[in-house]
Amino acid sequence: MKNIGLIVIAMSLAVVMAACGSSEEEGSYVDRMLIEHEEDKPVENASTELKQASGVQGEEVVYATVNGKEITGYLARPEGANADAPGLIVIHEWWGLNDNIRMMTQKLAGEGYTALAVDLYKGKVTEKPDSAGTYARSVNENEAIDNLTQAYNYLKDQHEATAIGTIGWCFGGGWSLRTALTHPKKIDATVIYYGRLVTDTAQLSKLQMPILGIFGSEDQGIPPKKVKEFESALNEVGVDNSIHIYEGARHAFASPSGGRYQKKAAEDAWKKTITFLAKHLK
Repeated sequence: MKNIGLIVIAMSLAVVMAACGSSEEEGSYVDRMLIEHEEDKPVENASTELKQASGVQGEEVVYATVNGKEITGYLARPEGANADAPGLIVIHEWWGLNDNIRMMTQKLAGEGYTALAVDLYKGKVTEKPDSAGTYARSVNENEAIDNLTQAYNYLKDQHEATAIGTIGWCFGGGWSLRTALTHPKKIDATVIYYGRLVTDTAQLSKLQMPILGIFGSEDQGIPPKKVKEFESALNEVGVDNSIHIYEGARHAFASPSGGRYQKKAAEDAWKKTITFLAKHLK
């Protein structure tokens, strides 16, 4: 009986690790991101030039309490917006919730959304790749899911969002997908900018929302081969998706922070993003 119990425990752990990713896989991912962001900094770039449809108002808000600690995010809404505008959970890059993410949140709000930029680093922000890697590794899976779930509830309950989508870049792109996988019946649209992917069809088959994926052909952290496996897996299980790999584009080519911004590709990706969100959330 004791041996049977041990086998059951081992099998349970295997299932959990398959669903969430092992610590070894997480470490490998962060290592790849360190290479991609070597000598990079979260400087302001040409993303500030992306068109914004209307004026917005923004403020810092407490949207969650995780393990007894209040979590503050940045909320942006169109000026004069209706109370029941669609909502967006905006998930920061691995630099943290900085002013560049706030700027992008404003641009998304200007398109007619109640946009909430969450904070998975509990107030920590950095300009150093090594520190960003440390912060990314330190994120607790259960706490992050709790954080993002409360963000959803905040938009739904406090702002009466009629539909809610997720969007994130790099580190945030991966968590955009994880949020969708955690709440497949609640999230209405998901945008992934070169985030960590899942290719297991058993997990992806749960998704009930459309997926927009933005990737670069020269991205070694999220390589095109992995992206194509992701696309094939989505197609296999019948998940509506639109996956784009930009030729010549590197990792973080459309991120609001950093020196890897590639204007032409980023502007096209932005247009695709706005069209996708309007189609599925409005």
